Amino acid sequence: MATTGRGSITVLPPSPLDDDEQRPLLDAEHPDHGTIDRRIEGEEEDGDAQVIDEPTSTKVIVIMLCLWTGSFWAAMDSTVVATLASPISRNFHSSTLLSWIATGYLIANAAIQPLSGKMSDIYGRKAGIVFASTFFAIGTLICGLATNAPMMIAGRVVAGTGGGCLNTISTFIASDLIPLRKRGLWQGFANLIYGTGMGLGGIFGGLMNDKLDWRWAFYVQVPFIVIAGLLGWFFVDIPVKEGNATERIKRVDFLGAITLCTALVLLLLGLNSGGNIVPWNHPLVYISLPLSGLALAAFVYIEDRVAKEPVIPIRLLLHRTVASACLTNWFLTMAVYALFYYVPIYFQIVQGLSATAAGTRLVPQSIGTAFGSLGAGVIMRATGKYYWLSTFALTVYIAAAVLIATTFNAGVNGVLPFVWLFISGTAYGAMLTVTLLALLSAVGHEHQAVITSASYAFRSTGSTIGITIASAVFQNKLSSGLHARFGHLPDAEGVIGRIRDDVGDISFLPPGWENGVKDTYIESLRAVWVVVVVLAGLAGCVGLFMKEHTLHNKLSRK
Repeated sequence: MATTGRGSITVLPPSPLDDDEQRPLLDAEHPDHGTIDRRIEGEEEDGDAQVIDEPTSTKVIVIMLCLWTGSFWAAMDSTVVATLASPISRNFHSSTLLSWIATGYLIANAAIQPLSGKMSDIYGRKAGIVFASTFFAIGTLICGLATNAPMMIAGRVVAGTGGGCLNTISTFIASDLIPLRKRGLWQGFANLIYGTGMGLGGIFGGLMNDKLDWRWAFYVQVPFIVIAGLLGWFFVDIPVKEGNATERIKRVDFLGAITLCTALVLLLLGLNSGGNIVPWNHPLVYISLPLSGLALAAFVYIEDRVAKEPVIPIRLLLHRTVASACLTNWFLTMAVYALFYYVPIYFQIVQGLSATAAGTRLVPQSIGTAFGSLGAGVIMRATGKYYWLSTFALTVYIAAAVLIATTFNAGVNGVLPFVWLFISGTAYGAMLTVTLLALLSAVGHEHQAVITSASYAFRSTGSTIGITIASAVFQNKLSSGLHARFGHLPDAEGVIGRIRDDVGDISFLPPGWENGVKDTYIESLRAVWVVVVVLAGLAGCVGLFMKEHTLHNKLSRK
């Protein structure tokens, strides 16, 4: 193995398997993909371990601050757009634009994240930073300059491509530079900065729209994104495997990348369009979802049987801890986003709060997420353990979900909603950090980037699926309840249709409808809370299958 300079990372060869937990579930004879045996807890990290020269703390701090600058603006961008979606749609006289502003960004984000790990392994982390910052800046600028709805959507797609990479690249580099025992604490700082960006985004967007124009919310971001990219270019110095341009291009799994992107794009297109842009029985939904399944099957076959360097080694996902951590992330993210989407509606309709006041009720959840992530990092650094912390966090989230389901009714008031949402956010933040550390400790260093990007893909698709499931349950319950109460009245179909289309607005109701509509909303939202409890329960069940692995104190591994 070649000697590297200070701060560089040397990729270690995979260790042979000698633990049943580490073997792929489909084929016990298939060779392992870089999983490291960590059965012996507290094992000495010397002996056969190859020494990796670790960067100084000052260098790590400088590099991570550069990366977090980009992540901060990516976080702000998501909530800036949520605030500005209505004025932008009015500007272009396009009601469908309201949905596509979010959908276009989400689809691009979810499609690029799984690819970012392998591509940055081949072309280097520095190239990944430049790619992400460039696309994010160009897409944001296009949004500011947009003269029509298609141009605005195109800008969101380009920005989503870069924004998705910015978040994953910073996570990869942190894993390159920081030992696992300290990794959770740094991830807590990262989530704290990301949560701050999300919290300030709505305020920033509102100020720009009120004082200047909504376009300035995009213009102001561009120079900061460019600066973040330049800082990453100058300060990040992580060597890549040697090879010229021709050799590197041969390592790219184009078939895997194409089929994976196709599967994710078709899945999210169908899920986001159904019941939102077009009815669920529309041909777009009927065609896109089955084709997504076929593309996913093709991707699995290509990665397992054809690709020499898979985008995501499929058999890696079949290891017990990896599968458990990814599915835990998936199910709990579904629950969190279902809650995040419908809690403001509860406060607006049932509690009678304004949209702004209802939005502030989610602040405790965001604060709790940052607090939980940072706290989990501190605990794992002190103890070197994560299994029981994971079990505790999932149990707490399930308890918080049950409390929300049983208390979020017509009578809840005071500080209880803030407390339950803070507790649920704290548990979710802890879960994010714990599952990341479980994934990183269960695989070899050469697979940390690809498994991290796979985790982000589970989270991205989980958020969409969670909102979709909650929306389907809510709308079906709302429709049946309204028809049961008011279906016999004149012009009932028109009023019920408007209630379902303008969720959160009941100012137009005819006399005598308000109390019945509020009761129907409470029943429909209670059904959503039940969905949240079920999804949290599924996350808790699959989380039990994670196994404790060693969180190493050094980058060197045995």
